[in-house]
Amino acid sequence: MTATRTRPDRCPGVLRPWPAADGDLVRLRLAGGRLPVAGLRSLTEVAAAYGDGDVHVTRRANLQVRGIPRVTAEVVAAFEATGLLPSRSHELARNIMSSPQTGLAGGRADLRPVVADLDRLLCAEPALAHLSGRFLFVLDDGRGDLLDRPTDLGLVALDARVAQLRVAGAWGEVVPLEEAPPRLVALAAAFVSVRTSEWHISELGSPLAGPRPPDPRLPAPAPPLAYGAVPGGRHVPAVGGLLDPALGAGDRDLVVTPWRGVLVPEAVA
Repeated sequence: MTATRTRPDRCPGVLRPWPAADGDLVRLRLAGGRLPVAGLRSLTEVAAAYGDGDVHVTRRANLQVRGIPRVTAEVVAAFEATGLLPSRSHELARNIMSSPQTGLAGGRADLRPVVADLDRLLCAEPALAHLSGRFLFVLDDGRGDLLDRPTDLGLVALDARVAQLRVAGAWGEVVPLEEAPPRLVALAAAFVSVRTSEWHISELGSPLAGPRPPDPRLPAPAPPLAYGAVPGGRHVPAVGGLLDPALGAGDRDLVVTPWRGVLVPEAVA
């Protein structure tokens, strides 16, 4: 399907806030939902000093602060000091979702290094700063929890060594996991080179890459992660979409989930 967009997307960031009725709203992207507790503590302070005092959780496992009278250079610097805004140029493009429990429990592969490499390579490619703020990478570690999530680009782990790429609604090549980040970045760059007004790969008039058959090792879709005690930790709901600032009192880095929750990893003995 070819889409003719008459305006750029308006997904907010820190440098591009959304002017809501209660003040400016900013969004911070968390690659793979990873949230250092030190970053949460700092962000809670910034929300209290400049916003409505709350940290909001989105369905893409990102964070928002709202109620800011005006985003000034001082406010941007405060958000930057939290460590949750690693790239000004690419902040809107850092939409990377991954299986929250990856590397903690279950799954076929630990995707945390893959997420980190993808984020690094994405931010190192100047052209990718022009991706729409709605463009999304979805990485499933083979448990099937994100298999039903619509995506522009992504992968599903087939075992601890290889994964099948996802290109919009089609399947791509089977590649070694360590090769997946540069392959995904190359596909994203190819999209930027051919797009006109499109926000998503699915909106192009022709396929970005030749589709491949689904690998027989692909998992079945899994239900959303339940709240409460789960393998690898405890999944805490963000009641009313708000992140509990008390979670910053722990010593374990957190994982914001796509189900408006926070996974608190269990302590390692």
